[in-house]
Amino acid sequence: MASHLFCGRVNLNILREAARKDLREFLDKCSGSKAIVWDEYLTGPFGLIAQYSLLKEHEVEKMFTLKGGRIPSAAVKNIVFFVRPRLELMDIIAENVASEDKLHPRDFHILFVPRRSLLCEQRLKEKGVLNSFTNIDEYILDLIPYDGDLLSMESESSFRECYLESDQTSLYHAAKGLMTLQALYGTIPQIFGKGECARHVANMMLRMKREFAGSHTQILPVFDTLLLLDRNVDLLTPLATQLTYEGLIDEIFSITNGYVKLPPEKFAQKKQGEGGKDLPTEPKKLQLNSAEELYAEIRDKNFNAVGAALSKKAKVISAAFEERHNAKTVGEIKQFVSQLPHMQAARSSLANHTSIAELIKDITTSEDFFDSLTVEQEFMTGVDTDKVSTYIEDCVAQKDPLIKILRLVCMQSVCNNGLKQKVLDFYKREILQTYGYKHILTLKNLEKVGLLKPQSTMRNNYPTIRKTLKLWMEDTNEQNPNDISYVYSGYAPLSVRLTQVLARPGWRSIEEVLKMLPGPHFEERQQVPTGLHKKRNKPVILVKSA
Repeated sequence: MASHLFCGRVNLNILREAARKDLREFLDKCSGSKAIVWDEYLTGPFGLIAQYSLLKEHEVEKMFTLKGGRIPSAAVKNIVFFVRPRLELMDIIAENVASEDKLHPRDFHILFVPRRSLLCEQRLKEKGVLNSFTNIDEYILDLIPYDGDLLSMESESSFRECYLESDQTSLYHAAKGLMTLQALYGTIPQIFGKGECARHVANMMLRMKREFAGSHTQILPVFDTLLLLDRNVDLLTPLATQLTYEGLIDEIFSITNGYVKLPPEKFAQKKQGEGGKDLPTEPKKLQLNSAEELYAEIRDKNFNAVGAALSKKAKVISAAFEERHNAKTVGEIKQFVSQLPHMQAARSSLANHTSIAELIKDITTSEDFFDSLTVEQEFMTGVDTDKVSTYIEDCVAQKDPLIKILRLVCMQSVCNNGLKQKVLDFYKREILQTYGYKHILTLKNLEKVGLLKPQSTMRNNYPTIRKTLKLWMEDTNEQNPNDISYVYSGYAPLSVRLTQVLARPGWRSIEEVLKMLPGPHFEERQQVPTGLHKKRNKPVILVKSA
């Protein structure tokens, strides 16, 4: 079921199984039949850990979404709330508990994810319902195995919390998650980092290591190096339009917790004689991970190379089905039949990804997409970053989506180390007059986190960084790439270049560039127990702290 977690250089299913074990132990504390009331935000992350079948094995009979009023009726002994530690959610839970039928009382339990909160318990006490709970516990869900080579905290608000609200709770969760990782995979000997938040995570992790010295199992280290990078070290990469197959699916349709919802009409099964009647109205929901052979093959390809890959796959599948005509003996027929389920799954997968590619192509071949991409690439190469972009001006006039406008303006600001005051004032005025003065706060927030800012007297270091780290590569080979710049058709992500230089020849070769980037850079060593040193090449784990 989690075969995609075995396909990388590290078996991430170990982490998933540890999380499942903790979940089972909590559910078994609540003896008897159960109904889970979910904080809706948590259903996606938990879906990456455990399916409904696991919950059912532990007497979970019903599941509801947390909302005000009364909990829907269910003939169960226990009501279990799975929630984040948020005060507004405690108010809803208190309302649920207070409206419970007193003639048929049930046991209530709360599982806080990822940490128990005294403030939340105090709120429940103020509402007069704290004593109604039999169990109040926490479920530590920090690093979630997302795919064979990817862990995620699934904490989409961490950047906002760290840089806008000065709330560093997510950094503590990152440090705890890394401690869990080391408990399962061994001590990581080398730690490198860049940025204030990265420094905080490393400090917390090293302090936790000292506090729990001697308590961890002696495990042969799997990871050789941990690299911690602040998000604000590389603000440009998330602003640029992704051009890989998976990246464009995310740009256009948004991938959430490993799933994507797609327009249903492209996936309608038309039967002969029925024409186009009764087309589905519900979005087509697909899971995307490396367990699917074709997706694993094309996910990281530049979209311009996907068509040829799908065509090649179609020929292979067609040839496999044609083999049935060559099956003469009973043994040959039996062998063909045994391969049939895999072949049918491959054909279904091909049909799905062909439909997705067609949907993406409709967007990427449009004049607007090409114009937007051209402006992005001009900014990244330092062309016309110091004056008002006529393209952005036209997009505002046409009332294009605000998120598109803000991404382009912020990209221009990042690539120019801020905008000239008159350019910045022009953009602000145009945005507020077109999209409403409610966005004064939006613009203020972008300035506060450093995405949008007036140009200072300081020198613009971006051209030097771009040249030294080779962030822009001409004539990128999109079909058979030999450099990471193919993912943006020319732009090599700064965070990836830092990782590559760290691996070889080391950061000492770019000391001057590191000083130009925000925050300190550092190196720490952790002592590995005698006899547990490895002598082979080891993988590097890259973690963004915010």
